[in-house]
Amino acid sequence: MKLMPIEWNSENISGIAGSISIACWVIVFVPQIYENFHRKSAEGLSLMFVVLWLAGDVFNLVGAILQHLLPTMIILAAYYTLADIILLIQCIWYGTEEKVDPVHLSPANPMSESVLQDVFHEGEPLLYEEVIHHSNEPNEEYQTLDNNVEIVTENGSKRYFKDALIVTAVVFGGFLSWYISYCNDSHNSKPSEPDLTMNWLAQLFGYLSAILYLGSRIPQILLNFQRKSCEGISFLFFLFACLGNGAFILSVVIISLDSKYLLVNASWLIGSLGTLFMDFVIFIQFFAYGKGRLVSSNDFA
Repeated sequence: MKLMPIEWNSENISGIAGSISIACWVIVFVPQIYENFHRKSAEGLSLMFVVLWLAGDVFNLVGAILQHLLPTMIILAAYYTLADIILLIQCIWYGTEEKVDPVHLSPANPMSESVLQDVFHEGEPLLYEEVIHHSNEPNEEYQTLDNNVEIVTENGSKRYFKDALIVTAVVFGGFLSWYISYCNDSHNSKPSEPDLTMNWLAQLFGYLSAILYLGSRIPQILLNFQRKSCEGISFLFFLFACLGNGAFILSVVIISLDSKYLLVNASWLIGSLGTLFMDFVIFIQFFAYGKGRLVSSNDFA
């Protein structure tokens, strides 16, 4: 493969954005699936959120097939559907209900390690691992309860650095994938005109998927608000969804702003723009609530 200088035209920028979008969507479900598996719990996820997202991906898959999109997009749509099914199985298998029993946190009861094991259920290992009596880590933050039990929270800067490293690797992987293809096809590539053929059945499925994608975020936002916590849901899960949608929107609009072209892609653009906005709301909840409130004896007095 001979390295080629990149010609920064709209088609190449669209290709780069599209490749980055695909890389984000390939990895998007992995953090949440791992989070659920590691915690042996799916309580942070709204079951309705997963069900609606699954329905949206099914309609997206059917629409992609009917609209004769690229084989890679059809394969990705099938992959999304499979990943949704895995999330749904986790929600059913582990359950999504709150498992914390506040009775053991009564001020009358000493908060011993055995009590903490009862309160922070075996299905929530991450919560329990954050509760210790002593720690010598200089980078950790502490909050001491009335009974001198110290709650250790993960250092924010370390977590953000780790997330930024993962995101950078995925984005670079998407760009590198496009660049390899660009170098191999640069001599044979010709500017391609966007397909403006309107398939009304495919459009119907596209709009249905957009509605379901938008509706899926509402139960999750309400659940986070009700719990005043984002504990149990992966920050990277929604971050990759935002990056994937943002890169996809760029890959579409950079090609053309012609009204007919935008109309053909309207359902997918509306779905991506809408879910991008809703995911920003969830990001606000992440920063407002964090991964969960530290337990205080006042909460159960």
